Amino acid sequence: MMNFSRSSLIQAPASTVWEFHERPDVLDLLTPPWQAVSVVRREGGLGVGAESEFQLFLGPIPLRWLARHTACDLYEEFIDEQVTGPFAYWQHRHQFKAEGDHTRLTDAIAFSLPGGWVSDLMGGWFVQAQLDRLFAYRHQVTQRYCEL
Repeated sequence: MMNFSRSSLIQAPASTVWEFHERPDVLDLLTPPWQAVSVVRREGGLGVGAESEFQLFLGPIPLRWLARHTACDLYEEFIDEQVTGPFAYWQHRHQFKAEGDHTRLTDAIAFSLPGGWVSDLMGGWFVQAQLDRLFAYRHQVTQRYCEL
């Protein structure tokens, strides 16, 4: 199992950062222009049972990725887990922690690649690098939309 985490201080209250994540177009906004991913559907907001489905490409191979929300604590955190997709395991915890009138936004991901610990050892570094780039972008977008 591999772990990734990125944390940023957003100069806005947790309710503002949370409500940004509730926007119907948030996945489109948070998808970087270099990433070959399209949002197929998003249903249920951030609550337990909500689903997001994506079409992504590994080279020329199209993949479907379905994530379902398994936990939600209003203005504090929500968790989504892969139902089907490219990983053997994927859990993404989105945390919103008030720090005065600011918010500590943390994305924490636990994942495992198909093929077990050998695959994690051989390819985990690559996934970590991709996640670092993706979440740097996502946190910048969140700051742009949420900070006053």
